[in-house]
Amino acid sequence: MKVDDKDLKVFLNDLGLVSKKDLESAFSEAKKAGKSFGDVLVKKKLIPLEEMEKLQAYVLGIPFVDLTKIEIEPEVLHIISEPVSKQYGAIAFEKKGSQLRIAMLEPNDLQFIDFISKKTGLNVIPCITNKKGIKKGLKLFQKSLEAEFGEMVGGVDAISFDDGEKLIIKKDKKEKEDVDLEKAAEDIPVIKIVDTLLKHAILEGASDIHIEPEEKDVVIRYRVDGVLHDAMTLPRVVMLGIVARIKILSNLKIDEHRLPQDGRFKIETGENKVAFRVSILPVFDGEKIVMRLLNETSNDLTLEQIGFRERDLAVTEIEIKKPNGMILVVGPTGSGKTTTLYTIAAILNTPDVNISTLEDPVEYRMPRVNQSQVNAKINFTFASGLRTLLRQDPDIIMVGEIRDKETAELAVHAALTGHLVLSTLHTSSAAGTLPRLTDMGIESFLVASTANVIISQRLVRKICPECKEEFSFNEADFESLAKNFDIDMISEAVKKSGVLKKEYKNNKQMWLDIKFYKGKGCNKCRNGYKGRLGIFEVLQIDDQLSKLISGSAQVDEIEQASRESGMTTMLEDGIIKVVQGKTTLEEVVRVTKE
Repeated sequence: MKVDDKDLKVFLNDLGLVSKKDLESAFSEAKKAGKSFGDVLVKKKLIPLEEMEKLQAYVLGIPFVDLTKIEIEPEVLHIISEPVSKQYGAIAFEKKGSQLRIAMLEPNDLQFIDFISKKTGLNVIPCITNKKGIKKGLKLFQKSLEAEFGEMVGGVDAISFDDGEKLIIKKDKKEKEDVDLEKAAEDIPVIKIVDTLLKHAILEGASDIHIEPEEKDVVIRYRVDGVLHDAMTLPRVVMLGIVARIKILSNLKIDEHRLPQDGRFKIETGENKVAFRVSILPVFDGEKIVMRLLNETSNDLTLEQIGFRERDLAVTEIEIKKPNGMILVVGPTGSGKTTTLYTIAAILNTPDVNISTLEDPVEYRMPRVNQSQVNAKINFTFASGLRTLLRQDPDIIMVGEIRDKETAELAVHAALTGHLVLSTLHTSSAAGTLPRLTDMGIESFLVASTANVIISQRLVRKICPECKEEFSFNEADFESLAKNFDIDMISEAVKKSGVLKKEYKNNKQMWLDIKFYKGKGCNKCRNGYKGRLGIFEVLQIDDQLSKLISGSAQVDEIEQASRESGMTTMLEDGIIKVVQGKTTLEEVVRVTKE
């Protein structure tokens, strides 16, 4: 919570803690540099940090509490749940009668205080604390989780979180091989362990859970915002029970250890309804489990929300409204293709059309849409299913993925005969999709006459809004940018995008003037990033491109022609979003490098 610099200066002058000369010097420096007066005083070592925090609290008229020096009862701590405490930077630390004292980073958040008061029925007294105190309070939640896991596995020799919040449990016992799997799966400790793993994955916003057996341990990893990180380490002795429990939840064979298995189950936790797509693979040390989390309660997204900018949005909306043709979304695994496809399908899902889908698997349920899941074991493939769908009087067909020549031919045939076909393909760029289809055996003139628009995409992590800080390029940064990119090309794309407030003739000066942003890392994010958005290139098949494709033009020719028609490449779209302060240059480079 910020104290007005002038008020702080007057207060310190009255106290006489700092000489008038030093006060004036620090005040002028803070004003000139655009920094907090209090931060400058601490940096110049005129006032210790702890003393400054207390003085600022006094000026605000709010009690300061140092959570690092007080004991908090577990029952008081848990009055506010861990995710809420983490999100709002608030720790419940004392309860006396009907009064609840909460340490907060922002004690003027009246909406939050009112929410806690109504939820608990207590009179909330806000206090101010520092980030160190909040961090200490959040670690108390971890300790309660440690106790929970320790109780579950029993006989634990050591259990702790490392600095990266990784849970480590060590147990000096050997794994039992002659275990009754059904009994192991129904043991209360095993059920609690699995439930806890799932709960924490949901709270962290993970998209995948990896459970990996090793010689002595079981490593649990979560994928958050597209990046895998270690979550916890469990003793090897619990692995058989965990595998058996997840197999039972997924309705799989618990005594099958030699073959891969796939399954699915759902759970509801409070406001969340989450489906888990389970894949089990035999590995050297046992069976590895990967679970994909699909939040079925998430709100419908719009194209703007997932990252489409003005030109790309306008082109896509025009092309998806056409009664026939193909809308193709391309990119590698994990690039968000399915989300984009579902978003388009949701836009088109009106009472006057019949939408049918073929998916592997069905990831999200859509009302009024006929969704079918392919099953290779009974020969219900994309190709065979597509033949049947064409007899179901569809207006719009969504095919999860075009994987082979037969599916590609049927999709093209459907587009030619008056249907709108939505599908995905694994290629690295929009222009590269066209030769990929011809490699599958589709004649180039058929591709030219059926493809409406091709959307290539990747996902980048967004800068955390809570710890976002500004910086500018120096000469060395600009030289590095010019060395690694076509500086004229990306400069022109940024200028055309309209994100700059003034016009520049000198590209170097433009990059030196642009304000960039990064996240320094806080208790509400992971390494300065929180959430993801897409970067796109949207290739519209106009008459000129259609002629080039029919003439079997090379990828470079197609890309050049599409750029001349106004297409922004994925790299350019990413850099524009860097300039907008949505992501970082490092993220764009990470996902676009070939």
